Amino acid sequence: MSKKVLITGMAGFIGFHTAIKLNSLGYEVCGLDNYNDYYEVELKEARTKELAKINIDVKRCDLRDAKMTYDFIEEQKPDIVIHLAAYAGVRHSFNNPMSYIENNILGTQNLIIACEKNKVDNVIYASTSCVMAGNEMPWKEDEPTLHQLNPYGYTKRTNECQFKTSKVYRNIGLRFFTVYGPWGRPDMALFSFSRAILKGEEIGLFNYGDMKRDFTYIDDIVQGMSIVVNRILSVDIPLSEIYNIGYGQQVELIDFVKEIEHNFGRKATIEYLPKHPADSQETWSDTTKLQALGYKPTTSIKEGVKRFADWYKEFYGEA
Repeated sequence: MSKKVLITGMAGFIGFHTAIKLNSLGYEVCGLDNYNDYYEVELKEARTKELAKINIDVKRCDLRDAKMTYDFIEEQKPDIVIHLAAYAGVRHSFNNPMSYIENNILGTQNLIIACEKNKVDNVIYASTSCVMAGNEMPWKEDEPTLHQLNPYGYTKRTNECQFKTSKVYRNIGLRFFTVYGPWGRPDMALFSFSRAILKGEEIGLFNYGDMKRDFTYIDDIVQGMSIVVNRILSVDIPLSEIYNIGYGQQVELIDFVKEIEHNFGRKATIEYLPKHPADSQETWSDTTKLQALGYKPTTSIKEGVKRFADWYKEFYGEA
């Protein structure tokens, strides 16, 4: 009998791709989403329609509602929960902390309680690279975390503490590094820059463009996700682990913009802006720990941006 996986935030970018990947590997997949309007709900609904084509249903459920969350977990009886639901965005969180506290901390605690009471022993949850801001490069999982730069960061660091002290028998946190690709989030650089360039609008580069990111293509993310799913389901011992999941290389932000320009055949009009207080100047993952389980990212920034651009042109009918 196939294992049942429940994904929170399944209409989101990573949740959507994770559902497709695990379905293709033979898992029974179900999930939930609250369809919040942090970015355009129409894109989440479009992802949901794609999932319906392979008979994966996304239930509307808000983790801030403890009873609704408990009832859904009790009804589905999953073997494993992959918790990806969250209010995202480091800069947006700077001026909207309560939305992040309510969704990311309270919602996560409701999920933990529901899993504990329903004896769901396996949970994989999303954290973020930004919890390691200020550490020496490349960032390693076993180093102490410093003062967080933004509410998104401190809510995700809190999630790590919530699971560490929970009664969930096996829990694994994944610190994602700047995930990009088809069906991605409109608030993130690749999507927002592409849209602006095609409209002839300015793009803003913070810290006057002097930024580096460890961009990680979505297919590499879900490869790592499937490895961790296999790990958590293949052991009987208690686990409470954290893994970096990134590409392992830094890309200059201006070089990233050049790849976008190349793939859309348009030049960007750039406004150079001061450093935003919510931002890290650079990110860089040490994925040695996940590599030991078989993780091997393969998609270069050149190939990844091309795949996104091809999807964007087809989905939006623009070129």
